[in-house]
Amino acid sequence: MKSWSIGVVGLVALAVIVAGTYGPPAVMVAIGVLAAAAVGVGWPHFLAVPAKKTLATVIGLSGAGSAVASAFVPPPGFLDATPAFIGAGVVAVFVVQLIRGTGQAQRLESTLGSCAGVLLSCLGAGWIAGARFNGIKEMVLVAGLSAAVALLAGLLRWPDRVVAPLGIVAAGLVAPLAGLVFSDISIVPAIVFGVVVGSVLVSFRRMVTLRLGRLNFAAVLGMGVAPVWAVGALSYFIDKLLIY
Repeated sequence: MKSWSIGVVGLVALAVIVAGTYGPPAVMVAIGVLAAAAVGVGWPHFLAVPAKKTLATVIGLSGAGSAVASAFVPPPGFLDATPAFIGAGVVAVFVVQLIRGTGQAQRLESTLGSCAGVLLSCLGAGWIAGARFNGIKEMVLVAGLSAAVALLAGLLRWPDRVVAPLGIVAAGLVAPLAGLVFSDISIVPAIVFGVVVGSVLVSFRRMVTLRLGRLNFAAVLGMGVAPVWAVGALSYFIDKLLIY
């Protein structure tokens, strides 16, 4: 599959996530479980590491547990359980590598990459936490619009040295504009949020352009969903620290 299809998958996933935050809590939990499963299945394929099924189970279950917990943990500590699931997932990754035995190929790449997958899968619970935080959905919408602009910039078939600053600046401009239209978010925190989200998403685009070899559907699915799902934690913490 073509690398641009990753951006299309990311845009679809982003639309589903943002729309889900406006529905009943059970809908967002279901979306969280599916997103964690997508990251779990696709991330090992994108990394092209061994033991894909086992690592997919570890990454997916860690993220699903974090998503479910964030929906039921009493306020205000909506993400209090997330570090525990990240830790459990990282430990499980090391256990998988031990079970594989000595002398196995790509052990270091598999360990580090899978730990990163666990982190991405678990951080997506921030979307659920953000939707629960004060019951206000405007920040989720602002986050979605700024992320969408960064993803659209990533679809341009231009060099990274052009697309990267373009995506960051565009996200940094759209966030305050969306904040003025849809909420009373201050301009400066909105700009900070847009720049941070844009930086994260264009960084993942760079990972795609550096990767060698063909992409199968699982790799496209995992790489498309992972960064979009993970920026949920950024949305939640920036909302909590800079805006609220």
